[in-house]
Amino acid sequence: MANKAKLELIASMFIFGTIGIFVRHIPLPSSIIALVRGFVGAFFVLLFVYLRKSKVDKAAIKKNFPILALSGAFIGINWILLFESYNYTTVATATICYYMEPIFVILASPFLLKEKLTAKKAICAAVALLGMVFVSGVLQSGIPALSEAKGILYGLGAACFYATVVLMNKKITAINAYDKTIMQLGMGAIVLTPYVMLTQDFGTAASSMTPALWVLLLFVGLIHTGVAYVLYFDALKDLKAQTVAIFGYIDPIVAIILSALLLKENMGLYGVIGAILVLGSTFISEMPEKERN
Repeated sequence: MANKAKLELIASMFIFGTIGIFVRHIPLPSSIIALVRGFVGAFFVLLFVYLRKSKVDKAAIKKNFPILALSGAFIGINWILLFESYNYTTVATATICYYMEPIFVILASPFLLKEKLTAKKAICAAVALLGMVFVSGVLQSGIPALSEAKGILYGLGAACFYATVVLMNKKITAINAYDKTIMQLGMGAIVLTPYVMLTQDFGTAASSMTPALWVLLLFVGLIHTGVAYVLYFDALKDLKAQTVAIFGYIDPIVAIILSALLLKENMGLYGVIGAILVLGSTFISEMPEKERN
């Protein structure tokens, strides 16, 4: 059972790690991609729950509805910012910025969750922030170009919103992972709908779509969202939190490797150092600390 769960987790992390490559080849506004991803992903997870003959816990959803709706909206905004980051900087840089999320959670936890900021976590946060200085290119060539700076800021913004969702999820009680995912994906899409309708021209977007682009767009919704989330949550129930944390770094590693191989995006020495500092510090920060007697 554990081996099956590990394979599911590896598969889900690999899928998550490839999303930047696909989004890069979809010439649509990020808000439309996020909207489709939310609706298609929610439908797939709902179908999965139905086919396995599980029941949606309506009472638990009703109890947690306000925070589910708000966190779902934040997930949608998080996707928009991440996809925008891909448009302005490399997939590798966007992914590294996005992986600042655990550091943001660490820094916010003492204020929002009343959790103690340990010396180890404080050092990890400082090292990750130093890594972002390397990733930004400031040490190598001064202030980055406007486009690159936008990409970095969008990536960090996405990390902030995802960190907020992580913190909000700690307040959601007595609801299973699948019901929570269905609601958050669905609510994210519903909340994004009026924004997309007011800011985007669906007619122009539809006229530019080719069969190949429809396949890419649906692939992001079905595979990168629906299938990946199902594999991820199915694996969680049979694995320890430490194992999940370790395997979670398959995602950024895959993104960085594919960015170099398929998109020919060179990070450079400073970028590599920054990636090691950010990913290494977040990895160490997620490892459990030994309790003192």
